[in-house]
Amino acid sequence: MRSIKRIALLCSLGAVLAPSAWAENWQVAKDEDGIKVSLSEVAGSKYKAYRGVTLIKAPLAKVKALQEDVAGACAWVHECKSQKLLKHEGAQSWTYTQFNTPWPVTPRDSVLQVTTVQEADGSVTRTLKEVPTYLPEESGYVRVVQVEGFWKLVPKGDSTEVTYQVHTEPGGSVPSWLANKFVVDAPFNTLKALRERAERP
Repeated sequence: MRSIKRIALLCSLGAVLAPSAWAENWQVAKDEDGIKVSLSEVAGSKYKAYRGVTLIKAPLAKVKALQEDVAGACAWVHECKSQKLLKHEGAQSWTYTQFNTPWPVTPRDSVLQVTTVQEADGSVTRTLKEVPTYLPEESGYVRVVQVEGFWKLVPKGDSTEVTYQVHTEPGGSVPSWLANKFVVDAPFNTLKALRERAERP
């Protein structure tokens, strides 16, 4: 029985660690206000992966609860217009998000499968994977075709170290200036807004 658990754990770790396999050459793009954003080229993609890291002065349980409020989380996710929970089943949930984009770029929407794993040390990892065909496409939106990434929450005493790493294939046509801006703004603004909410009394 123990060996089965070990295999299951290794499989879950494989899913969590997979994104780092395609993004290894990280370069710091922004280090400001206690948030470090790094970018990496991804083989076969014209879009860079991003990774943001910060320390939030709040217990892990509070940060985790903010993430689990799927509709409420739209208030701190970068350029989120609306977000809802589609389904929750065990360690997995499915979410639907609509994003704002500057004119003339068509707004994007995304369906994510989120798998949550809690480790023995209390850390929490949420693996993110786009499942574009889970819902029919919405009129007026371009469906994001691929998302691979994760959130990792690590307890540090009364604080929580948060890592947010993602690579996205946004679908359709996206100007390079917008793509380059998004990969820095998305992790920085998301982590900053999450931290502000988590650190409120």
